[in-house]
Amino acid sequence: MKIKEKEFENILHELKQIAQELGAQVRFERGDFHGGYCIIKADKTIVINKFSTMQKKITILASALKELGVNEIYLPPRIREFIENGNENL
Repeated sequence: MKIKEKEFENILHELKQIAQELGAQVRFERGDFHGGYCIIKADKTIVINKFSTMQKKITILASALKELGVNEIYLPPRIREFIENGNENL
């Protein structure tokens, strides 16, 4: 599944909503890091470098959601495929 450029923002928005459903906060921060899933003071947090490309942000967020576990919730098929296959879709 190849993603068209205009779909990236919609996918990022959908992935952020899924993170919220799983009880994780998504933060876009500055710094010398790539990002990923972590626990900060018992809160599930996904930190993403705000200067990363849109594709990189989506890849990091999808990877973090996979780590959190999305098997027990409904996901639209294209989003589930993206989370399972990661950056193969870009």
